[in-house]
Amino acid sequence: MLFFIPYLLIHFLLDPPHSYLAWRAWMGSASVSIATIVFSASLLLHAWIGIRDVVMDYVKPLALRLSALIVVAFGLAAVVAWTVRILLLASM
Repeated sequence: MLFFIPYLLIHFLLDPPHSYLAWRAWMGSASVSIATIVFSASLLLHAWIGIRDVVMDYVKPLALRLSALIVVAFGLAAVVAWTVRILLLASM
C-alpha cells in the first residue's frame, strides 16, 4: 500500500489518461492489475483486522459480536467480488 498510492499519484500527475479507453488499457496491463490486486487484498485485510479488533473490544454479547463480524465479512467479500469484476472487465 505504501508504494502503490504514490505510484498512482505520480502516474496520474505525469501521464493522466485522457479517455476511458486509455484508462482501460492502462488498467488492463498485467503489472497494474497485479499491483491493484495486491493493494486491494492488503487494504481489505487491514480493514478486516481493524474492524474485528473494534468489534471484539466494544461489542460484548457473543451473538451480537458474531453477527457484526459476519456482516462485515460479507461486506468485505462483496468488495472483493466487485474489485475482481472491475479488473476482469478492464482486461477484456
